[in-house]
Amino acid sequence: MTRVMIAGAGSYVGQNVRKYLLATSNHFEIDEVDTLDGNWRQADFGRYDVVFHVAGIAHVNAGRKLKDLYYSVNRDLAIEVARAAKAAGVRQFIFMSSQIVYHESRSLRPEVLTAATKVNPNGFYGDSKLQAENGLRELECESFRVCILRPPLIYGPNAKGNFLRLMRLAKKTPIFPAWHNKRSMLYVDNLAEFVKQAILRGLGGTYCPQNRELVDTVDVVRFFAKASGRRVWVTRLLNPFVWLGSLVLQPINKMLGTYYYAPEMSRMDFDYQLVGFEESLDRTIG
Repeated sequence: MTRVMIAGAGSYVGQNVRKYLLATSNHFEIDEVDTLDGNWRQADFGRYDVVFHVAGIAHVNAGRKLKDLYYSVNRDLAIEVARAAKAAGVRQFIFMSSQIVYHESRSLRPEVLTAATKVNPNGFYGDSKLQAENGLRELECESFRVCILRPPLIYGPNAKGNFLRLMRLAKKTPIFPAWHNKRSMLYVDNLAEFVKQAILRGLGGTYCPQNRELVDTVDVVRFFAKASGRRVWVTRLLNPFVWLGSLVLQPINKMLGTYYYAPEMSRMDFDYQLVGFEESLDRTIG
């Protein structure tokens, strides 16, 4: 039996990974602890083999007034929890970082992340996550493995954030630009399978999990429009407005830019990409 502590009670990723592990294996005993109220300091980390740290401030458009909070939660808290876990004899610390430690795409210029791409965050969120990674690596030793995950956009049933906004847009808009792109995404059950394998194999190091298929935003809009019983007109006539709008509206770059991991960045010697993209969309709408 492997005892797992999820640091970050109530998080979308933590709840879904917990549910998946318990549903697919009888090998795990899982507890959650709330890290934002300070109660985690009373937790007995000595009972656990693994800490899965998912606590943090989500990626939002934040003003400078939130800068200190980003670093306090995303960096300082993660390192403090890891120190407590290491001191208590925990064997493995799994940290949810982000693709955005490389940088956030801020144009429609196609970008492919490869093993040669250097991390260069261009915002509080990415930088706070990268600084957390650096601090965690300093704690790593033979008896305390640090496993860092840099996922792209995570989605699934009841997910919030950019994917939910795209779903809502697809159900309302009668017209959409034929601006085809490629994006890395990660279905939450595929992430959960990766975490499961990371625990079973005692992985340390840095990983970039993603779905097997790259995603075209136009295909996603068409799928959700059809699922809601509607038709959407996809036309190149809007493409000049997309290009012009991308110069001043960052959400356009997030939605329609090409920004993805090269497939070899995410290949492992085990299969975690168990759910194909179309099936994952079916599951997402339930």
